[in-house]
Amino acid sequence: MGLNTSDEESDEFLPWLERKARTKISSMLSIGKSAYGRSLFASENIRTGDCILKVPYSVEITPDNLLPKIRAILSDKIGTVSKLAIILLFERKMGQSSGWAPYICCLPQHGEIHSTIFWSEYELNMICQSSVYQETVNQKAKIEKDFAAVVPALQQFPDLESITLQDFMCAYFSVTSRAWESTKGLSLIPFTDFMNHDGVSKSIVLFDDDKMFSEVIADRNYAPGEEVLINYGKFPNAMLLLDFGFTVPYNIHDQVQIQLSIPHDDNLREMKLELLQHLTPKIKDAVGFNCPEDTFIIKEVRSPRGKGKGLPQALRAFARLLCCNSSQELSDLAMESAQIDGRLARRPLKDSRREFKAHKMLSSHITQLMQKYDTAIKSLPVNSPSMSNTFTLRRQMAHDLLTGELRVLKSASIWLNNYCAVLKSTSNCRSQWKNRI
Repeated sequence: MGLNTSDEESDEFLPWLERKARTKISSMLSIGKSAYGRSLFASENIRTGDCILKVPYSVEITPDNLLPKIRAILSDKIGTVSKLAIILLFERKMGQSSGWAPYICCLPQHGEIHSTIFWSEYELNMICQSSVYQETVNQKAKIEKDFAAVVPALQQFPDLESITLQDFMCAYFSVTSRAWESTKGLSLIPFTDFMNHDGVSKSIVLFDDDKMFSEVIADRNYAPGEEVLINYGKFPNAMLLLDFGFTVPYNIHDQVQIQLSIPHDDNLREMKLELLQHLTPKIKDAVGFNCPEDTFIIKEVRSPRGKGKGLPQALRAFARLLCCNSSQELSDLAMESAQIDGRLARRPLKDSRREFKAHKMLSSHITQLMQKYDTAIKSLPVNSPSMSNTFTLRRQMAHDLLTGELRVLKSASIWLNNYCAVLKSTSNCRSQWKNRI
């Protein structure tokens, strides 16, 4: 993955950090550059199970590093991410006199960040079909709100009053993309945060509260010069793009939001809405995105035979509820759920024709989504020499995002079509049997 080129700042960084920590941090890794920016490479043979780095808590940046005079005037509503962002902004303003200057200099600058919160409206329109479009709008609004909340405090200090919203956004992104959550809370871990993501890696950051250091254990062998990777989490491209500013070409953790609603002209709408309270509450999806009550998350369905992860039972239950045509049918569903585990419409409907109708409706909805995604992919600008490097990269990220989500939809479509075929075949067999009788 990596180029392993170096620069003067990188060459000096680890010696500086080890002097600051007063201990050896790593003899197995060196800093270089890859397509994703600063990265860590094996400087010698690494074996599975080797501890490849240890960073003491003493050189990690936490909200405790916030100057007391700043902390004293911050509102209690200011969150941890904003506090860490303020620390980075303050240290950057101090320039070379900052005790963290070598680290601050290595953080990405505005032009090097590709999170969707920095995309232009034209660039964002490339991904308007994906839920990450709205998540980006929401995230930008949150950052603007957080910035408005910290401005009164920043204005009390001449060195900080000139900080702009863009400055704050860059610092905010540095925190959300690089900080780790530990037993001590959110913290920035210099050197460790140069490690790039591999969705199938088993290496994670471990925390030893007794010895007070963070460490990383190699999950495989590395030869000298190979980029050493870590797993940030089981994140879909939508989250990688928003929170980290990159995508992976084939992301096994990709997912899609499916939204269904009860038509306002449905005579049974009020009764259906009341029964929906018995569906499993969906406050957030697996990676933290906020989801409306009528939104469901689907992942890739790997089995075409009617079984497999990815098509949520709650989504199928919603479809069954939508297809009910009488209050008696709804009452029957409610009675059945009360007799089992209390969850509504989680079992196939006894009437196979209605079960077929519910899943055929889902299949039709997903087919429409697939068509929209296909149109969005075909509408992506054609690469040309006149495109800037930044736009070319973001176009590729949009392609990775959309094709991954389309792949998930296709897998769900195949599953539904097979399920409906089985239902139709079973129904036909029953009809033939009855006719013989």
